[in-house]
Amino acid sequence: MPGLTHDPRFPVGDFEKPEVITAEDRRYAMASIAEMPELLRDAIRPLTREQINSPYREGGWTVRQVVHHLADSHMTAFFRLRKALTEDWPAVEGYNETAFATLHDITAPVEWSLEIVESVHARWVMLLQSLSEEQWQRGFSHAERGKMSVELQTLLYGWHSRNHVAHITHLRAENGW
Repeated sequence: MPGLTHDPRFPVGDFEKPEVITAEDRRYAMASIAEMPELLRDAIRPLTREQINSPYREGGWTVRQVVHHLADSHMTAFFRLRKALTEDWPAVEGYNETAFATLHDITAPVEWSLEIVESVHARWVMLLQSLSEEQWQRGFSHAERGKMSVELQTLLYGWHSRNHVAHITHLRAENGW
């Protein structure tokens, strides 16, 4: 459509790092992380097997791959958070998300990854709620992204949670599912 500015890769908009991260920013990100498992489950609940195996956009991952990606990505993020809180700016590696999305286990039932997401998010939020101001400023050094504080990582994954759920809800809306 002429004039279309919506980028289907980023239905909630691209992540924008604020110049200053406030306590309110952190609370909003934590709320996004806390509510994502239920929103994700609600987004996929009415879908058929065929719909779950549909890509959310042309050339994009299927809904199944998105759900499994969320489990992979958020387990990794939770691990990095724990390293940041127990080590002095540890180095962390990235991983090839595209390659992960093609491994055989991507055919597993989405329920398996939903259970992982629910459990990881419960622990993640519990840990985030306990942090002192000093702990929010700890962080890690990512091999590709450089230094990232705990508070910035929290904002990024609050956005990541909203963005991927929106992939599914936008696909449903576009197709009348």
